[in-house]
Amino acid sequence: MADAARSTNRPGALDITRKLAEICGSPFARFAGPADEVAGRTARWVAVPGGPHAAAEVLRLAAAYDLTVVPRGAGTKIDWGAAPAQVDIMLDTGRLAGVWHEPHAAAVAEIGAGTPLRAVQATLARTNRRLPVDAPSPGATLGGVLAADESGPLRHRHGSPCAQLIGVRYLDADGELVSVGESGTEAFGRAAPGVGGGRPGGRAPAAGAGGGPGRGGGDAILGRGGMPGLDVARLLCGSQGGLGVLVSATMRVQAVPASRVWVSRPVWTPLEVHDLVRAVLASGVGPAAVELDLPVPVPLPRRRIPATHPSVINRPDHPAVTGRPAAGSLVVLLEGGPADVTERAERLTAVLGAPAMVSHHAPEWWGRYPFAPGDTALRIEVPINDLHAAVYALRDAAGTPVPVRGSAGSGAVHAALPGALPPERVASILTAVRSVLIARRGRCVVVAAPTAVRRAVDLWGELPALPRLRSAKAHLDPHHRLAPGRLPGGL
Repeated sequence: MADAARSTNRPGALDITRKLAEICGSPFARFAGPADEVAGRTARWVAVPGGPHAAAEVLRLAAAYDLTVVPRGAGTKIDWGAAPAQVDIMLDTGRLAGVWHEPHAAAVAEIGAGTPLRAVQATLARTNRRLPVDAPSPGATLGGVLAADESGPLRHRHGSPCAQLIGVRYLDADGELVSVGESGTEAFGRAAPGVGGGRPGGRAPAAGAGGGPGRGGGDAILGRGGMPGLDVARLLCGSQGGLGVLVSATMRVQAVPASRVWVSRPVWTPLEVHDLVRAVLASGVGPAAVELDLPVPVPLPRRRIPATHPSVINRPDHPAVTGRPAAGSLVVLLEGGPADVTERAERLTAVLGAPAMVSHHAPEWWGRYPFAPGDTALRIEVPINDLHAAVYALRDAAGTPVPVRGSAGSGAVHAALPGALPPERVASILTAVRSVLIARRGRCVVVAAPTAVRRAVDLWGELPALPRLRSAKAHLDPHHRLAPGRLPGGL
């Protein structure tokens, strides 16, 4: 029966289409089109179930016909990571949306996986609360953010989105709806208002393509963890849909800060960034984020710009004033009460020196990736004391400055290599950078890349936790029906 379904022109395929329409409703089940791709692999059907039970029926249908299923949220990161070996049914989570169990002042909320993150924040803002998650992908859904364990600047204080999890509801490969951890209603009596998760300056365990299954462990799944339910929930972070289909997540929420300011300082070298970050973390100002932007330097014009020119007034970082081009910026976000934030900003500007500036608006590049579609996007994770070594290693391997942006305060940054680079050149750069990082307990992962590069290079590098990940896959998806090949090791 599976063979009959492989082609959309065969009677078996029409039967599957009819059954998907019965489950989801005729407007929400169709043959896939050219745009329905996962990292270049085109799907055969698209199903948009109207709720958890309908999604479960889709998975049961897939199991009956031995078909693969790949979840999709808004599709903002659908080209990240490895291409799946096969995509029979693309399960769109767009109708698994909503924010539930969120009375005024509650410290948690249960959120549908298909809910856009912007909609979550807008709903919570009505009661002056927020989810301390600021993933850079515009339009991303909460499920997509968790599936990629995608973090933004707030990761510095609050950790990854995974760190905010109280519990999840997900569907296993057989279509069984599983609840692990705590639901929103259960958590209200246990979570203290204002809990934000994470720890100042800390970094939560990352997962999968976003750090998780690549680092996570399958031991808890097999019954050897202290909190197996929550461990399973966090193992799903970064799994790219390869271990389960997220239906909803119960997340910690917190009060919206009364005041926010950004303190910025121009920087010229990675070593200077290292010294400044250490000074910031030692200053006791409690930053919510410490972000770095190192763009490729733009050649200076031959004519020197007068310091009195309107374009450079009050711009101490401008080359006309400093005499040298600023390679980038280090920006620190402070959050809290107005008087407290003002006092901390004054202390921080004294630490950073005269070039430091205070603004009530984020810089234009804040919360954005340094790469564009078609680039080879890298993520580097390394202890903060070795971040400068990683950036220098990347520059040396590439033979030129490379755009780098991300959390200098937690040692997690992204970089961009031109998409036109040949695969063998990208492979040599990865080898050189990883050889520097391995002794520093760091790693370099290819987040996204052109098809030729994705097929030719090792996307993940060394993964000591691969055997445990293999055990987790075998336990949760023994028939490899969920996003096969999306996880490290071809799992």
